[in-house]
Amino acid sequence: MPDSNKCITFALAKESLTNEEERMVRKAEKKDIEALMGLLRQVAAVHSGIRPDLFKPGTTKYDARELEAVLADEFKPVFVYDDGQVRGHAFCQVTEVCNHRLLQDARTLYVDDICVDEQSRGRHVATALYEYVRDYARSIGCHNITLNVWEGNDAAMSFYRRMGMQVQKTGMEVVL
Repeated sequence: MPDSNKCITFALAKESLTNEEERMVRKAEKKDIEALMGLLRQVAAVHSGIRPDLFKPGTTKYDARELEAVLADEFKPVFVYDDGQVRGHAFCQVTEVCNHRLLQDARTLYVDDICVDEQSRGRHVATALYEYVRDYARSIGCHNITLNVWEGNDAAMSFYRRMGMQVQKTGMEVVL
């Protein structure tokens, strides 16, 4: 870790990839917006199905204009699995703790969403995306990868456990 009096300097990694599935994962571009919007609709459907009290059906987290801004933000990398068609995405956010009174200096890669198109599930697309994200996080000096999974999304929870992830903390609520 760098000197504790200095913040970590962020730099994008430019590593060559060797695994065939990893070559299918790349940074998302403007040309992917239509496909990403379709995947975001699928994510929203899962979330509104699990928690209709919180998520509106038929919506997405971003519109096309907002998504274009996300794609331009180096601290919010978005990756796609593309074998000639975009079959999945990983939305990420790089965060850092620096010179905090209580917490150690650390860089974290937060996975905001991983989604695989319904028609492409079972083809190891999520595994390829997750492994790419993991390798990317290592290459930019991250201490850890974090994400949230909604209670009731058992398939996602099982997948992340298979990838080696463990519960870091538990969020609780009472609906009034």
